[in-house]
Amino acid sequence: MKPVIGIVPLYDDEKESYWMLPGYMRGLEECGAVPLMMPLTLDEQILEYFIRICDGFLLPGGHDVNPDIYGEDPIEKCGKLCKKKDVMEGIILEAAVEKDIPLLGICRGFQFMNAFMGGSLYQDLTSQYPSALEHQMKPPYDIPVHNVTIEKNSPLYQVAKKEVFGVNSCHHQGIKMLAPEFSPMAKADDGLVEAIYIPDHTFIWGVQWHPEFAYHSDQVSRSLLKTFVNKSRRN
Repeated sequence: MKPVIGIVPLYDDEKESYWMLPGYMRGLEECGAVPLMMPLTLDEQILEYFIRICDGFLLPGGHDVNPDIYGEDPIEKCGKLCKKKDVMEGIILEAAVEKDIPLLGICRGFQFMNAFMGGSLYQDLTSQYPSALEHQMKPPYDIPVHNVTIEKNSPLYQVAKKEVFGVNSCHHQGIKMLAPEFSPMAKADDGLVEAIYIPDHTFIWGVQWHPEFAYHSDQVSRSLLKTFVNKSRRN
């Protein structure tokens, strides 16, 4: 049986519509999963249904994380927020941690995981964490723009099979204080944490870069998605 991976939808404020970048779904499909885009909902019965039937969850990119989650007011350069998405992802993340359901957070999903679990974020890297590294690349998005260094004792090292590799990067927020339950797996050369996980869980991982754009050309991105799918299959 192929594992079913529930994906939180992207949301278009102007069109009031759900949408999805094809790379999230194609990447999971090519790695052996059945991707399933969920509705953006806070209905408890609907969420309980997906938590029951899904073998794993993916928290994608999208809106900025509401600073209220980590006890701050939005600064001028904080982007658009989606409070409904924050609440929905919090319910899913909480269930995944409690029930040990594999979960992967990408970009905003990675940032949300850290904020929800008690960490904090830079609301805007340019003004709050200036760096010579390119964290907001232009298209095409499958080209590495900076390196990350992997912790050798982390599970990501077993997936990547190398200590340093290049990543694609398109984000203006990032981790300031790491949540207590997470351990870092990779950092950029400027010290920014770019991959995290919860030890003693099957697979609760987050990455700052974008494997959904690079899985077809980058071995590490494809191995990351494949590992996630395999862990979900066992679940």
